[in-house]
Parts: sequence; structure tokens; C-alpha cells
Amino acid sequence: MNPAASADPLAATALLCIDVQPVFVRAITDGSRVQRRCEFAVAAAHGLGLRVVFTEQVPAKLGGTAPELLAAAPGAVALGKDTFSALADDAIRAAVAPAEHLLLCGLETPICVYQTALDALHAGMPVTILSDAVGARRPDDAAACLAALRHAGAHVLPSESVFYALLRDVRHPFFKTYTQLVKSHG
Repeated sequence: MNPAASADPLAATALLCIDVQPVFVRAITDGSRVQRRCEFAVAAAHGLGLRVVFTEQVPAKLGGTAPELLAAAPGAVALGKDTFSALADDAIRAAVAPAEHLLLCGLETPICVYQTALDALHAGMPVTILSDAVGARRPDDAAACLAALRHAGAHVLPSESVFYALLRDVRHPFFKTYTQLVKSHG
């Protein structure tokens, strides 16, 4: 991720948190850890003033986003979908459209995260996948998909690295709060 690519990288960046619904969290390997890393990413993005959008796979049947995530970004929109790529849904695409760079976290890496990242890349939007804040039922499938996404041009980086890059230095007004988030979500 190159935060210097835009005059104001914070205004140009959005976090899309994909399908972190309790039913899925329980089904993936190390689900509680992945949810906690998503909570960290959402809180950091919200604190930096980034646009945060949640997606929910068929919420009428599968339930909504984990409440802890919604609490980490008050006022963020949660949009239901029945597509695997979040960007195949018109409302979700419109919700992130002002962004020039998309950060992705959530579930499941080989399905919705993978297809969303590919659609963003095909649309010419740079993508950074927060490697510690994505998860899958089968880790080998996730690793293969993350490798393919790297090859396709996506950045795959840990959340802390990405958010420190957005902060740029210790003079940022959110820096002190951010370091507390790092400690509390370690």
C-alpha cells in the first residue's frame, strides 16, 4: 500500500468488512481471532475517519454482522447481499465508490474476499487485503487465493502495517489512540 499515491490517502481510502457474521465466524479456523483482528481494523479505520462499510451475506437467513464490529464504527452502514463479490451488489459498490483505494477484511478469504478483491482490481481500484483480518474454513485454500491476489496486483499486508502507513508519523492526532488500540487488540 502506498499512502502517498493520493494527495489525501485517508479521504481516498475505504474499509470494506465482508460478512463477519457469527454463523461464519464459528465455521472458520480460528474464528474468534479473525473477528478480533477485524474489530481492530474497523476501530482503526473509524478512528482515522475512513469510510467503513459492512457487508452481510443473506442476513435474513444467516444473521447480521457481529455486534462488536458494528460498535467499533458507529454510523457505518451494513448492507445485505446475495452475491459473493461484494462489488457485484449495486448498493455496496455505490457505498464504496468515492474511495480510490479499498482495504478488505472479513470472511471468507477464498470466496467473498477473493471475488471482491478481483472485481475491485478489474475496475482499476487498488486493493489491500488485511492479512491478519481475513479467514477461511480451509487455510490452504485461503493461502492459495491470497497468493493469486498478490499475483493479480493486490497488496496483502498486516493491519498494523497498513494503519501505521496511513498515520505516517507520531504527530497524527489519532496516533495515541491508535497505539492503545494496538495494545488492546494485540
